[in-house]
Amino acid sequence: MTDVRRALPIALTIAGSDPSGGAGLQADLKTFHQHRIYGASVVTLVTVQSTVRVSRVEVLSPELVREQLIAVLDDLGPLAIKTGALGSAEVVREVAATLEPRLTREGPALVVDPVMISKHGHALLAPSAVDACIEHLFPLASLITPNVPEAAHLLGLSDPTSITHEHEAAEAALTLARRTGVPVLLKGGHLAGDKSVDLLAVGGEIERFEAPRVDSPHTHGTGCTYAAAITARLARGEALRDAIRHAKGWVTRAIASAPAIGKGIGPVDHLVALD
Repeated sequence: MTDVRRALPIALTIAGSDPSGGAGLQADLKTFHQHRIYGASVVTLVTVQSTVRVSRVEVLSPELVREQLIAVLDDLGPLAIKTGALGSAEVVREVAATLEPRLTREGPALVVDPVMISKHGHALLAPSAVDACIEHLFPLASLITPNVPEAAHLLGLSDPTSITHEHEAAEAALTLARRTGVPVLLKGGHLAGDKSVDLLAVGGEIERFEAPRVDSPHTHGTGCTYAAAITARLARGEALRDAIRHAKGWVTRAIASAPAIGKGIGPVDHLVALD
């Protein structure tokens, strides 16, 4: 009997758990599925959160994170990997050490979303872990995807509001890309203006990705979802710029059709159609 099983691209998320389902690895897996990607996950931390608040964060042991990661990498062979909330410096170092010998020019691609603070203002990355990311994880990445407050923190700016306009964001993205030696996609949701403009810094140049700004309170998990969509498209074999462009269009539509779930900041629509 002929085996007619169809091979699916595989992507892996290394991230925290959001029991409300809007952010973290739950959002990543929904995004992978919608992009016709088989999704695997490694849990780094567990949160107690809803669309209203985050009340507790428990970071898993580095050993348990490493064992999960090795189990997936040895068996499934993901074509692209995304990291989200990692929680502690020890977990960051363990993830980086486990990934480093397995990342080559041929892949898998690594998208690092430096999740530092939840939508509700709760810290998801210990201060000591920021230095660990810069030293150990960022050099392995194919792309880093900070938002404006995260970029300001990574650059050591005392006032995050110093990055308000596009020209300031462009300079921040170029500086961060130069310091890390890695392409940086600075997500512009916090910038002023009636357009949502994200800025890709690579090779000393800036490329703009523009979309209409959607007036919606339901943006829980937007950053996770966006980075996961890029990761999914890289797993499908798209070039970096194409992956970003298609992912931005998709997540913009996902915000526009957000289903208003929960009593607070609801999730985006992970079931919105692909382009």
